[in-house]
Amino acid sequence: MTKAPLWLPAAEALDLMQVRPQTLYASVSRGRIRAKPDAADPRRSLYHRDDVQRIAARTRGRRSSETVASEAIQWGEPVLPSAVSTVADGRLWYRGQDACELAGHATLEDVAGLLWESAPPHFVATDSGQAHAKGATPLQAGLLALAARAAADPPSRGRSRSVLQAEAADVIGTLADALLGPSSRASHLHTRLAAAWRRPRAADVLRRALVLMADHELNASTFAARVTASTGASLAACLLTGLSTLTGPLHGGAAAAVQALMRSVTALGSDAAVREWLAHDRPLAAFGHPLYPAGDARCTVLLQVIELPPAFASLRATGEKLLGEAANIDFALAAMAAVHKLPADAPLMLFALARTVGWTAHVLEQQATGQLIRPRARYTGPELAR
Repeated sequence: MTKAPLWLPAAEALDLMQVRPQTLYASVSRGRIRAKPDAADPRRSLYHRDDVQRIAARTRGRRSSETVASEAIQWGEPVLPSAVSTVADGRLWYRGQDACELAGHATLEDVAGLLWESAPPHFVATDSGQAHAKGATPLQAGLLALAARAAADPPSRGRSRSVLQAEAADVIGTLADALLGPSSRASHLHTRLAAAWRRPRAADVLRRALVLMADHELNASTFAARVTASTGASLAACLLTGLSTLTGPLHGGAAAAVQALMRSVTALGSDAAVREWLAHDRPLAAFGHPLYPAGDARCTVLLQVIELPPAFASLRATGEKLLGEAANIDFALAAMAAVHKLPADAPLMLFALARTVGWTAHVLEQQATGQLIRPRARYTGPELAR
């Protein structure tokens, strides 16, 4: 039996969806349908079959409000209005400014000022007595430090925005102390990271990575932090929720999967390694992103300042050829860590420290609404005993 093609021309996609071309193009721009140039005619595009079929299934018949709501949680329209960031036209935007352009010159502190609508903060904890838990990994120490503050800090509800902004800088300083140790008090977080990892030449690429990772609209960890914020919980509790969610392998742990794939590449070669992963139905975290059908712009910008080692270059070429998807930011973070000989957990540490800035911006925005986020469930259990 001939397997259906993975990529469809516009005519077939429109026939499946039963919509006008403008609707197809809008779904692509919103990241709901992946697209790529047609190799036979670069003026035309091909559309990912699975995405087209999913959208087509949604539009058949009248949908109930429960169906619409449940779909919104799974790569649908934004579930909450937000002015913090968005992905549009294949780019990431922070309050209307191109994050990729900001990465050329801004610091994480500058981006925090932009997203928080404040002066750039200084991430230093008031209480430097937070010590590493004995024998704990940096991640464990970070979670414990935030948990300790979450149990003691006052609720965020009812407090002024300026007070919460100052407290956020202090909480992020607490997390930085736990992850990196309190010895270095450099003015900017990227220089502190470079000093803690003894890689001063990596400071500028670390700066760029932090800026690019500061926020990404309503991803899983940000949504979790906003739900916590909607209850009025402390800032530390909100950031703890975000960090806990980030540790999942489908989110912040994706770079570790890229590193595991690279070990297979070293042992087997890129073609054999990729084919083996695909044969075992293991997703390649290094490639593709639903919000960037034409390729992850953050990856492109970061790789511009990295000379890829041969093994990474080979994996990139092989993966893009076999999958039809471009390398993503997780690939770039793993490559950066390898080039500069950073600790194995450096990508996750960068992700965590950078994203605290975005989580805080969303917490502040959620607090301003004064609303509790409380979705309803569609019950699918046993019949009710009446």
